[in-house]
Amino acid sequence: MQPEGLIGTRIRERRQVVGLRQAELARTVEISASYLNLIEHNRRRIGGKLLLRIADALGVESSVLTEGAEAALIAALREADAGAQLKNVERDRIEEFAGRFPGWAGLLAATHNRTLTLEQTVQELSDRIAHDPVLAASVHEVLSTAASIRSTASILAENESLEPDWLRRFHGNINEDSERLAESSRTLAGYLEQSAMGDLSGQLPSEEADAYLAACDYVIPEFETPGADVDSILKATDMSMQAQDYLRPILQIYAADARALSLDTLQRALSPGNAPDPLNLAHSLNCPVSVVLRRMACIPELGAGYVLCDRAGNVLIRKALPGFSLPRFGASCPLWPLFQAFAQPGTVVNADVMQLGQRQDKVTCFAVSETHGADAYNQTPLTRAGMLILPSVRTGDPEYIVGASCRICPREHCPGRSEPSVLTANP
Repeated sequence: MQPEGLIGTRIRERRQVVGLRQAELARTVEISASYLNLIEHNRRRIGGKLLLRIADALGVESSVLTEGAEAALIAALREADAGAQLKNVERDRIEEFAGRFPGWAGLLAATHNRTLTLEQTVQELSDRIAHDPVLAASVHEVLSTAASIRSTASILAENESLEPDWLRRFHGNINEDSERLAESSRTLAGYLEQSAMGDLSGQLPSEEADAYLAACDYVIPEFETPGADVDSILKATDMSMQAQDYLRPILQIYAADARALSLDTLQRALSPGNAPDPLNLAHSLNCPVSVVLRRMACIPELGAGYVLCDRAGNVLIRKALPGFSLPRFGASCPLWPLFQAFAQPGTVVNADVMQLGQRQDKVTCFAVSETHGADAYNQTPLTRAGMLILPSVRTGDPEYIVGASCRICPREHCPGRSEPSVLTANP
């Protein structure tokens, strides 16, 4: 990372040195605490008047924040220490270590960042291997074809006096199955190669839809003004018809939300310097909480993640938050507040969640369920739940401590574990 990219880390380090809470500094410089949190984690660029206001509030020259090196290195070492959770670490000598051995300290910090990147990759690959339907179908085809060849070969080996007609049939079966196995193997190898290169477009409709939403940062300007048509927007994309069908109800939800609450109105209602409160916003704007949560996820300055899930466990919208992994297929521990919202219809769930791993970032989740689709007599309405995820600015222990998935969760003796972990000695 370039030196100017560490300004946020230096701000966080200096704030901790002077004993200021994040919310206090945010209030002083007239920005939201969640936006300051993004700045301090180097997820938002900063400069100009805001940098000068923050430097003044911290009692330093702005050059200390833009050009300093040692403070950023110390912060990286502390983050590595927090993630490793080792005993007998000389934490009171971190500054001395960074000052005397900056090269070794930089290597340690770089190794920690590399570990974070690899951990995220493992989480995504584990999620895909466990639940990817294309991969599962390909592996099943390879295994079933290999079993068929093995069965035919066994018959030939055990019966040396087969009649010529039966012998020709079995040889023909082996030839056909061998061709099928070769084709299945090539298909599987090609799919795995695409996955390794990160090129998954066209594989699953949900992934095509995810890529479209991510490309526009989950904000679709056409719907922010009246008159936009969902089908026209879909036709203008290069997605497959299956992906368009998958994305259509999501865009319909977005369009309805935009009509109910404009982003300009929501941004004016947000209080500078204070952590956003979706329930208070819903009351003041006379708007359903579920709509407020989705619209807050569309404001880049909040740096929010969002998940929309139906009661069957299908994740319809998945906007990830850096440092907090979300499941792509099926359900897992990061969605506990959302499941709680399903169990308590109408209740707005608010909980802090910390995900185990190297970063162990804490996030604040707001979740609520809603019914839809009941437009006929005696028809049971469908239920879905949405969860907004914000960087936490609150102190204290989280309500939930979760892993990304059971397979790669380091928590030992977890009562909710459904399968052994590759990271624990005693799952």
